This record gives sequence, structure tokens and C-alpha cells, in this order.
Amino acid sequence: MFLDAPGTLFLLIVNVLIGVYTSSADPSLVGRMAFRPAQVLRDREWYRFITAGFLHVGIAHLAFNMVTLFFFGPVVEGILGPVRFALLYIGSDVAANALTMARHRKNPTYSAVGASGAISGVVFSYCLFDPFGLLYIFLAIPLPAILFAVLYVVFSVQASRQGGGRIAHEAHLGGAIGGLALTILLYPAALSFFVAQVLDRLG
Repeated sequence: MFLDAPGTLFLLIVNVLIGVYTSSADPSLVGRMAFRPAQVLRDREWYRFITAGFLHVGIAHLAFNMVTLFFFGPVVEGILGPVRFALLYIGSDVAANALTMARHRKNPTYSAVGASGAISGVVFSYCLFDPFGLLYIFLAIPLPAILFAVLYVVFSVQASRQGGGRIAHEAHLGGAIGGLALTILLYPAALSFFVAQVLDRLG
């Protein structure tokens, strides 16, 4: 599977290596490279738009994001190709942090990390191509891809309202918007595929 998805494989390896390194050798890296809107604006540390997306607050956080990327990434990359897939992933991450910036720019203590925005972009990109494809949650519960994607964002936004720690939960929404927009921009036929499938389902 990964022979046809080198970009997904590369991102999985990089995220896992950084996750293992930060959890075992240098936990302070998370704080130094996290997305801090106030600090980005004050010190022009724009690199945080990218670096924060490769950091995670724990193994469970990392594992959830990587499992999601494992299932969705190869399909999307197989359609878009490695270059456009890379642009989708990074662009969704930037869009996610842009929304985080808009919401928390005046909060001097806010800090967040996670690939959630980028992963959300990949998930919603997948939905443009196969919105009604069944995913089996916990290997038993069937959910259409589009319903999984919406619930993914809804639960994350709800968690954000409840003060969900250092994970950028609102980034799921920003990443979803970025993922949809970038997929349509990079692969215009995706919108036609989506509309055709919806109309077919409606009869």
C-alpha cells in the first residue's frame, strides 16, 4: 500500500520519530516549537505554523492521529499524487493554525500542538472522493466517511469549549476547511465527484 503512497509513509515516520524523541529524550521541544499565537505575532516566529503540527502531547494523541492518517492518507495520495498530497497536508496544517491564531491571538498563555489540523484536511479531502464509503469504527461500527468527518470536528470543537488542554481542537475545523478548499483547488474534478455521488444517493 505504501509503495504507492510515499508521502504518507514519510509523514508517518517523521511524526513517530519526533513523537518518540520528544517523549523520551527532549520533552522541552514541545514547548519550544508549539504554536503560540501571541508569541508568533510578537516575535515573528512563523515557523511555529509548521513545527507545531509535528508535535504531540502524548503517545495516545500521536497514535490517534497516525492511525487516522494511515487509513485515509494512502487513498487521498493515490488520487492527488505525492506533490499535491504534500501541499494538501501542509496547507491544511497552516489553515488550522490560522484559525487558532484568529481565536487566540490575544491570549498570551495559549499554546497548542498536534497534527490534527493536517489530518482533518486529509479526512475531508477523502470525503470529496468517497463521502459514503463505510468506515468501521473499532472494527465493528459502520459509519459513512462524511459522518465520521463531521463527528470528528464536532467532538473536537466541543472539547475545545471545555478547555481541552494543549491539543488544538479548533484546528480540526480550520484543517477541514483548508482541506476541502485545497483539494478543490488542486484537483477541481473532486467537487464534481462529490456532487455526483450526493445526487446519486438522493436518487
